[in-house]
Amino acid sequence: MYVDPVLAVGLAMTCGALLRHHAVEVLALTAAVACLVCVHVTKGKALLLMSLVVLGLGGGWLRAHRAIVAHEDVLARVEEDAPGLQRCDGTARVVGSPARVGGSMRWLGEVTDASCGERAIRTPFHASFYDTDASGEPLARGDRVAFVAQLGPPERLTNFDTSDPLPAEVRRGAVRSGGLLDRRLLARGRGPPAWIDRARAAVRVRIDATFPADTAPMARAMVLGENDLTPDDGAAFRGSGLSHLLAVSGMHLVLVVLGLTRILRALFIRIEPLSARIDAGRLADAVGIVVSFVYADFAGSSGSALRAAWMTSVLLLARLLVRRGDGARALGFSIVGMAWLDPLVAYDLSFVLSVLATAGLFVFRPAMADVFAGALRLPGKLAQPLAATLGATVACAPVTSLLSTTLPLGGVLANLLAVPVGEIVSLPLCLVHALLAPLPMAERGCAWVASLALATVRGIARLFARIGWLSIDVPPATSAQLAVLAFAFLAWVFLQRSSRRLVVVAACLALCLALEIPARREGAPSGKLRITFLDVGQGDAALIDLPNGEAMMIDGGGIVGSPVDVGARVIAPTLRARRREALALVVLSHPHPDHFGGLPTGLDGIAVGALWDTGQGEREGTGGAYAALLRTARAHGTSVQRPESLCGVHAIGGVTVEVLAPCPEASADRGPNDNSFVLRIGYGSRHILFTGDAEREEEGDLLRLPAGALRADVLKVGHHGSRTSTSRTFVAAIRPQWAVISAGARNRFGHPAGVTLATLHDAGVRTYRTDRDGAIVVETDGRSLSVMSAE
Repeated sequence: MYVDPVLAVGLAMTCGALLRHHAVEVLALTAAVACLVCVHVTKGKALLLMSLVVLGLGGGWLRAHRAIVAHEDVLARVEEDAPGLQRCDGTARVVGSPARVGGSMRWLGEVTDASCGERAIRTPFHASFYDTDASGEPLARGDRVAFVAQLGPPERLTNFDTSDPLPAEVRRGAVRSGGLLDRRLLARGRGPPAWIDRARAAVRVRIDATFPADTAPMARAMVLGENDLTPDDGAAFRGSGLSHLLAVSGMHLVLVVLGLTRILRALFIRIEPLSARIDAGRLADAVGIVVSFVYADFAGSSGSALRAAWMTSVLLLARLLVRRGDGARALGFSIVGMAWLDPLVAYDLSFVLSVLATAGLFVFRPAMADVFAGALRLPGKLAQPLAATLGATVACAPVTSLLSTTLPLGGVLANLLAVPVGEIVSLPLCLVHALLAPLPMAERGCAWVASLALATVRGIARLFARIGWLSIDVPPATSAQLAVLAFAFLAWVFLQRSSRRLVVVAACLALCLALEIPARREGAPSGKLRITFLDVGQGDAALIDLPNGEAMMIDGGGIVGSPVDVGARVIAPTLRARRREALALVVLSHPHPDHFGGLPTGLDGIAVGALWDTGQGEREGTGGAYAALLRTARAHGTSVQRPESLCGVHAIGGVTVEVLAPCPEASADRGPNDNSFVLRIGYGSRHILFTGDAEREEEGDLLRLPAGALRADVLKVGHHGSRTSTSRTFVAAIRPQWAVISAGARNRFGHPAGVTLATLHDAGVRTYRTDRDGAIVVETDGRSLSVMSAE
């Protein structure tokens, strides 16, 4: 058995970064692979190989750790000078290629001179700027800009059941982000990065000018790597397994670069003075190496495109040096190059999927092609692409389970239909279109034909996304399951000529299934009450696991004015990670978007037994997402209940839920905050009080309840800790030991207010905040009670 050392080192460097969060899994996988290698490789080679792997792991961890520490240091120093969200002005140099995100242009700027409020920021830092002014002159890397912007710290949304957002934040490099209020170009940048960005801007303008509005986002995605598809189109491509067609994937880059080298080789051969002195093929390969990285940069520098640029360049270099190209070694060099440039590249899903897809092509495609061509007697032109698609799909499936609720089994057939249209027709036409601006008629004709091809691809995606039986529901793989599946893949490779190959792989698959049992038990614990106050930014959301195994939710978050959908980013992934397909109850404390905004997408596909709503929003004619939420609930047979039928004590899932307000019904002369549902949940001798956004007026009503009616161990602080809630008298009546404040790091209201924090401190209450502590879990067996945070 041969193990390529470069590939081994590359994988080790990449996995080293994962030691921060998954040390047990990574080390266990390394030990298992070491045993596999020692059995099948001579002692000397095994020792050398494992030494390289250990060095790779250690180096990967150290470089990732240093990157995170350096980022956190800059973040802390900038926060000291300019805490929270503030209006800032200064100068910045564009260091990140501008890209369209929704209706804005986002670019990364290096700020060396800025002041926020009345204080100067002493530490140079990077910030992500969002520019909504379409009339402004396009920016490019190297440009210097005077700016006025509303800047604040990143909204991390740190939760237990979702991936840690810190590595992605470090990779972006920004310690501040926000919308531009004004900008003025001071100086133009020069050099290749600036030229590439100006070319990107010109192509973007021409796509918008010549493509129909419904296919222009698809063309920009395919050429520029910008993902601003409509929600329906995005869901269709994900659900059909065709997302890679609208991303500048490794396959796109390989097709473009190898196609160009063939054209150049044919062209150089025909130039006699050149071909007489220089090998035309080697010259074309040398140009192809440069083009690989230029094209990857032009197309948005995604992890998959850059990895493919490295791998293609290594293979072209081997051909240039008249060496035999080795696919495994070229893959290894591409991983080493990416890991060296980006210590946290393991957290780039496009890179990970690209590596897995390439590995799937190497490992599974030959055997599958033999089966399709031999046993099934399919023609080679069908057997080869079918084997390639299926091989890549199988290799990527464990990771794609983290991204989607379903595994599109029809994706193999969808790819067979869509890839020829997308790769052979749409991609070349979109690229040629970028060169036709001087020829308006040809440009429009090319755009028209390309649009037809893109519309065909979209039609295939929509068709296969709608066919439900072509997809199966899958839970997201846990880190332990991913480690076991990784070992199964490596065992399949290492044990090619061993009779134990199928036994080892089958045992790994059985273990992976067995690991689903503890995952489900952890997601739905029995005999205890677990309340998770989710980090949803400036909003409220709490998932409550009940002692009988059921669950309920109170509110669903929603960041007003932000493109971040906390339902899709926090609530849905949390429910999937806990294997929740149903909720006994959802409580909407009051009809404000920072409490219901995440419910529509967060609860998509979740069966809800009952929805408690104060009724004030419907009575006052509130529309939009709130009205849609109620319509959807009723359409699915969910009982929508009001305070007049709820006030009092309810036994739900082994706990008592007391509805204390608004009773007997929501008051018509109060705003929604002071009509919030106030709930007291009890289990054994422990109680938790939820106060929604209740302010002083509703608190006054609650203080008139009998003595002890408000007593609770944990207080969910009202209205995100505003100065208009949580009076000293109110806290004294509750006598909590712990308090939880749900607020966003970027909120413009100054929540939580200093006076509220002082009130809790003076009462001896230990306070947790989602803006600093991330998600907070309160757990009790009815006697003891513990509180912990995600940060």
